[in-house]
Amino acid sequence: MSWIQRYKIRSYLQNSIWILPVISIVAALLAVSGLHWIEERAGWRSTFDPGAALSLFSTLAGSLLTFIVFLSSTMLLVMQLASAQLSPRIIGVVFRDRVTRFALTLFTFTFAFTLSVLVRIHGSVPGMTAHLAGYLCLFSVAAFLYLIDHVGKLMRPSGALLAVGRLGLEVIQGVYPRPLNTQQDTTQGPPSPLGGESTGAFPSPKDGVLLAFDLEGLVALARDKECVVELVPQVGDFVAAGSPLFRIFGAKDVPSSSALCQSVALGQERTMEQDPAFAFRIVVDIASKALSPAINDPTTAVLAIDQIHHLLRTVGGRRLDEGLVHDRSGALRLAYRTPDWEDFVCLAVTEIRQFGGTSIQVARRLRAMLENLIEVLPPERTVLLRGELTLLRRSAGRSFPEPEDQALAGVSDLQGVGGKGLINQ
Repeated sequence: MSWIQRYKIRSYLQNSIWILPVISIVAALLAVSGLHWIEERAGWRSTFDPGAALSLFSTLAGSLLTFIVFLSSTMLLVMQLASAQLSPRIIGVVFRDRVTRFALTLFTFTFAFTLSVLVRIHGSVPGMTAHLAGYLCLFSVAAFLYLIDHVGKLMRPSGALLAVGRLGLEVIQGVYPRPLNTQQDTTQGPPSPLGGESTGAFPSPKDGVLLAFDLEGLVALARDKECVVELVPQVGDFVAAGSPLFRIFGAKDVPSSSALCQSVALGQERTMEQDPAFAFRIVVDIASKALSPAINDPTTAVLAIDQIHHLLRTVGGRRLDEGLVHDRSGALRLAYRTPDWEDFVCLAVTEIRQFGGTSIQVARRLRAMLENLIEVLPPERTVLLRGELTLLRRSAGRSFPEPEDQALAGVSDLQGVGGKGLINQ
C-alpha cells in the first residue's frame, strides 16, 4: 500500500463520524449472540416478568434512538452556528471531537444491544444480557448529560479557540521540532542551496490544495536516484493542474512522475496536519468575524489574540529554517518550504490590527501581546514585532482623534480593557 493510499484512509477515518457507530452495531449484535449462547448453555434466566421486560426494553430502545437522532441534529446545528458565528474552518475541529464520537458510538451500540435483547424475550428473560443492557442504558444517560455539558463548553468562543490552539501547538512542534538556542539559529538561510539548473520538472496532475507529503518516502526516493527533490509549493498552497509540483536536481536517474505524485496529497481545503499556519488562519478568521460590523464582538477578538499570543510565543522559540533534509551520509535529498517568522507575524497581526483599528480593547490587547513577545523572544525575532508595534501606534493615532482615547489605546492590557496592564513573564 502506497503512502497516498494510507494517507487517504487515515484522513477519511479521522474526518468521518459514521464509521465507528456502524462498527458498534455489528459489535453489539455479535456480543449479544455470544452472550446469549453462554446463557443458553449455563441456563441463566432473569426473574423479571417477560411482559414488564418487553415494555421496559421497548421504552429504552425508543429512548436511545431519540438520543441518536437528537445528537445528530445537534451536531448539524452546532456546525451551522459555529460556521456562522466563528468560522467555517472550525467544522473540521467539531468532526474530530473525541467526546462527540464516543457518545454517538456508545448510543448506537447500546441501541443495537438493547434491540437485540428485546427480540430474545419470549417466555423468559435472558439473565446476563438483560442486566447488561439495562446498565448500558444508564451509562448512556450519564454520557448524554456529559455530552450536553461538553458541547456547550466546546462551542463557546473560548472553547473553540482553545481547541484550535491545542491542535496548532501540536503541529508547530511537529513541523519545527528544534528549539531556538543560538543566534545563528534565528537566521534564515536560502530556501534551497541546490545549485545549477534542474534536470527535470514535474507538473501537478490535478487541481487542489497541498495537504501533506511523505517526507521519508521522498528522501528515500531521492537517495535511490542519487538526486535532490524540491517540492515547489508550500503545504497549504493551492496548486493548479499543470503548475510545477516537483523539480529534480543532479539526477543520474530521474524519478518517475507516478512515484513522486504518490508522495503528495492534494485536497479541497487546508488541513492542520502539516500546516502550522492554518491554526493561525482559523484563529484570525474568528477574530476578524467578531470584529465585523454585523457582529461587533471585540471581546471574542481578545480571546482569539490570547491564543495567537501563545502560538506566536511558541513559534518564536522554534528554529524555523527547516526544509532541507539530508540522508544518513549527509547528502541533501529533499528541499521544501515552510512558513518563516515574517509569515507568522504578518498573518497573526495584520488583519486584526486593520479590522480592530477602532476598538480600544483590541488595540490594548495587541499592544500587550507585542510588548510581551518583544520582552521574552530573542532580539532577532523582535525586529518585526517592533515594526508591528509602530504600525499599531500609528493606527491608533488615526482611529482615535481624542487625546484621551489615544492615551487609553496606548496602554498594554492583557484583558483588553479592565486589566492592570502587562506583566512580563
